[in-house]
Amino acid sequence: MKALAGWTSPGKLRIKGIVGMNRRNIRYIGRYNNRRLYPLVDDKLKTKLLAQEYGITTPALIGTVTTQFGVKHIRDMLEGHAGFVIKPAKGSGGKGILVIEHTDQDAYIKPSGVRLTLEDIERHVSNILSGLYSLGGTPDVAVIEALINFDERLAEYTYEGVPDIRVIVFKGYPVMAMMRLSTAASDGKANLHQGAVGVGLDISSGAAIRGVQFDRTRHDHPDTGHELASLRIPDWHTLLVLAAGCFEMTGLGYIGTDMVLDRDHGPMLLELNARPGLAIQMANGEGLRRRLDLIEAQPEGQTPEARVDFAKRHFARRSELERSDEGRQTPTNVPQADTR
Repeated sequence: MKALAGWTSPGKLRIKGIVGMNRRNIRYIGRYNNRRLYPLVDDKLKTKLLAQEYGITTPALIGTVTTQFGVKHIRDMLEGHAGFVIKPAKGSGGKGILVIEHTDQDAYIKPSGVRLTLEDIERHVSNILSGLYSLGGTPDVAVIEALINFDERLAEYTYEGVPDIRVIVFKGYPVMAMMRLSTAASDGKANLHQGAVGVGLDISSGAAIRGVQFDRTRHDHPDTGHELASLRIPDWHTLLVLAAGCFEMTGLGYIGTDMVLDRDHGPMLLELNARPGLAIQMANGEGLRRRLDLIEAQPEGQTPEARVDFAKRHFARRSELERSDEGRQTPTNVPQADTR
């Protein structure tokens, strides 16, 4: 792995236990994720239906559009829903997700205030069906979900978008977590490579450890100005138990679970990823290797609750955001990584 000039070296990365792409793909994804199970997480509709079967809360399903003929009936499907989200079932990286916050007569209003017509909505759904946003460009299904009313206690930490929590789950154990906060630079989306802020979270408490944006340390939100040190995720234990339960739900040993906090329904599963990116190490300022090695040594057959308790005992971290301002402008000590 090529070191970034002035930042770090391969030796330092090994000492910090940084997991690179090759090790992730071969040691963890290749060994613990049976490829025949990938459709359960690559297809958001299948994930949602499976989650309902296992009692894992997800945003309510309004409906699906599977054919171009069905596009013309979308007005009836949306009737009575002030806000909603349209997404491709097989999309990735947030592509093709359209969020409508509310309606105004015949206009559909995005969180940014942009007004769309019914024809705009129909065109977007038609593009989804044609495979414009799907993995491999294959024909897709448009999934329409109820809008998430995210917990207002998190409003100061995000900009025109719903913040989500990525938890890496290995053999059913939550091993590392971060919150992704949307910004103006990311166009209200929680994608790190587009400029969202990543905040590493302490597994034991859900409290913020450190923040990063564009691979550099961040101590406040760039748009709201709110400091990140006070961030603490409500209902943290419940969220971790839901994430841990996705192991039994999917049979996949190494997954990224994307969770959200709804003010009425609490923690919800948004989607799953069988090939989670590595930027979570940057947000936490720590590599995954030590944690994954420890989990590999644990016996099989533990309950989700027991696995969460184990993780909270062994992976506790102290916040770096509460330390002195010394070194605020120094770069992070891990390289740029895959941010899916």
